[in-house]
Amino acid sequence: MLMMQEIVQKKGEDIFCVFFVLLFFLSGCISVGPDYIRKEPDVGQNWHARLDSGLRSGNPDPEILARWWMTFQDNELSSLEKRAIKTNLDLKIALARIKESRARRGISEAGFFPYLDSNDSAKKYKISENSGTGKIIKTYSLAFDTKWELDIFGGVRRSVEAAQAELEAAQDGFYDVMVTLLAEVARNYIEVRAYQNRLALLEKNIQVQKNICKLNFSKYQAGTIDRLPLEQSLYDLDQIRSRLSALQTGLEEAKNRIAVLLGESPGMLHEELSVCEPIPVPPKTIVVGVPADTLRQRPDVRKAERELAAQTAKIGVVTADLYPRFRLNGTLGLESISTGNLLAYSSRMWSFGPSVSWNIFDAGAIRQNIRVQKTIQTQMMWKYKSTILKAQEEVENIIVAYSREQHRKEYLSKAVASAKRAFQLSMNQYKAGLAGFDGVLEAQRKLVSFEDDLAESEGNVAINLVRLYKAFGGGWRYLKQK
Repeated sequence: MLMMQEIVQKKGEDIFCVFFVLLFFLSGCISVGPDYIRKEPDVGQNWHARLDSGLRSGNPDPEILARWWMTFQDNELSSLEKRAIKTNLDLKIALARIKESRARRGISEAGFFPYLDSNDSAKKYKISENSGTGKIIKTYSLAFDTKWELDIFGGVRRSVEAAQAELEAAQDGFYDVMVTLLAEVARNYIEVRAYQNRLALLEKNIQVQKNICKLNFSKYQAGTIDRLPLEQSLYDLDQIRSRLSALQTGLEEAKNRIAVLLGESPGMLHEELSVCEPIPVPPKTIVVGVPADTLRQRPDVRKAERELAAQTAKIGVVTADLYPRFRLNGTLGLESISTGNLLAYSSRMWSFGPSVSWNIFDAGAIRQNIRVQKTIQTQMMWKYKSTILKAQEEVENIIVAYSREQHRKEYLSKAVASAKRAFQLSMNQYKAGLAGFDGVLEAQRKLVSFEDDLAESEGNVAINLVRLYKAFGGGWRYLKQK
């Protein structure tokens, strides 16, 4: 009878072990929760805005898109961009986020492997005289405990999947910061050059107005004109001078902004950017890709898609909590009541066996958590679609803005040429006594205004091209090509 019990017990242990072996091999086959299917932007084949003023459809050169600032052929701008990539603080923060995400993925991957703990002790305790011998006993042990949870239902695999997607989202976030950084450096640099050129034009017009004031003062002393033209020329001079403050303030702000973008203190680049240089000129032709390719290129769209993938995997992580957990537990070590024979062969001890745990009742907490994660996934889906729409809006708007600013610049160029001729004619007639000073005054005002508007427009054309390259997601592949 005793032998039969031992046989049944042995068979039960064998079946239990075979069951766990089967579970071990099945642990790579089951993953609860939804499987994520990578999303592609669902957009049209062409942009709504008409391509003109140098914009044409085609396949953009990846090399040009990666180093788009080189198209301006401005050595100072290229130098600033390279330095910004190396020293910008926001970029360093984004890089640290990548390292954090990579470490978090490592934490998730650790769930695939067994845990091993060292459990060493030296104990001295007394047995109760009322329940035992009353002796004082000393025990010494050196042991290793191991615990391995079999990933039967894929909770660990889903957590690694989520961590990997979050790592990729952090990488795309880094590239998104870089795209914005490159555009900000270029935009502020162009503003510096635009402000410098506008100030130079204003200084020239101030000198012209000073000469007019001298002329009127001479005429007034000679008695050929009354005091009104003199006063008009004086207040026109002050009105032109009043424009200086706003331009000087804008110039200082743009220089300081570039310094901060380069990780330096405000004022550090003032000497470097002190000399007035021409406003960067865009190339005559810019290739605009199709919407789908443009959106795939943008890091913000890629980041939103990876965040959706990560959240989808997190549903599987919490869903696995609905199912039982299977573990393999074991202990291997030495135990003795004396340190003298602790390392002896006879002091060895071990234990091994599987265990199962299952949350039978939790008042619906796990299922509520699953609903939470599914709701967050829905939010991530709408965020992804919203990102696509905003990206399309940005590209469409900047295509129109670039084209319309080109037309504005052409009209202002013609207006400046006409204003110069009108001013010269009015001055010649005024000097010859054939016309009054009102014509000179009006022509001078228009010329100052048109020249300033033209310089501002030239800067806006270049800035709009920067915005266009940013909208295309240009620049983020630059580091990959280095």
